[in-house]
Amino acid sequence: METFRPLGWRFDALASPAKVAIDGIPDEIRRIRYPFRLLRYWFALELLREEAKARDRTPLHIGEVGIDQGQMLAFARRTFDCQREAYAWHQWDGLDCCEPNEPLQRVGYDRLIQVDLEDRIATASQPSQAYDVVILLHVIEHLRDPLPALADVARWVKPGGLMIGGTPATPEFARAFWQRRLRRRARPRGHVSVISPSLVRRWGDELGLSTELLNGAFFMRKKGFELENRIWWLRANLAFGSIFPSWPGELYWAWRRPPRIDPPH
Repeated sequence: METFRPLGWRFDALASPAKVAIDGIPDEIRRIRYPFRLLRYWFALELLREEAKARDRTPLHIGEVGIDQGQMLAFARRTFDCQREAYAWHQWDGLDCCEPNEPLQRVGYDRLIQVDLEDRIATASQPSQAYDVVILLHVIEHLRDPLPALADVARWVKPGGLMIGGTPATPEFARAFWQRRLRRRARPRGHVSVISPSLVRRWGDELGLSTELLNGAFFMRKKGFELENRIWWLRANLAFGSIFPSWPGELYWAWRRPPRIDPPH
């Protein structure tokens, strides 16, 4: 893995007017130039840019799992529109445990698929090797047993494809304690699992996936914080996250499924 990799990405997506038009974004965040609360979408977007570039800009087939109000796709579409770039994908499917609704259909998904990651029969019914990239932003912390669900989702990724994930982060030594405490207070569809960087690496190894990125997002975050208007503050927080991904905050990673190896003739 390349340390400080996010520092080489484009920051203009966070500063773009694209964020103003996204549903579900509080006004305090819309007014900030580099809002840390949108870093989850920025991490995924920049990884998509890299993936499309690595494939000679061949448009990707993307599956996004856990779509909420469609903020990830809206952020991606409006950022590319503002920058007058061709989309990095040719098809973007949304998969969620909730039934598709009209507002989500207006976001621009090519397909909306209802699937519950905790229903193994439902996940098994999805086609194998369907997607070049699968995105799971702030999903697995809602699952009591994430690894089987991740194994099913990994099956949806084409050989050589990418899985992009993001969750709240906790150091490994504190993970079991915080998970027990969290589950005692958990609400329906709330957070029930606690994730650490070492757990992400271990899961990747168990699933046969290589970890290409494992990065914290920030040292400190506060809604509407004035320092989030400063590019040096963003760079400093991303650098901190690269060095200390276990710091309590948010963790983002990319797993690569091994490419298919054709047998010798």
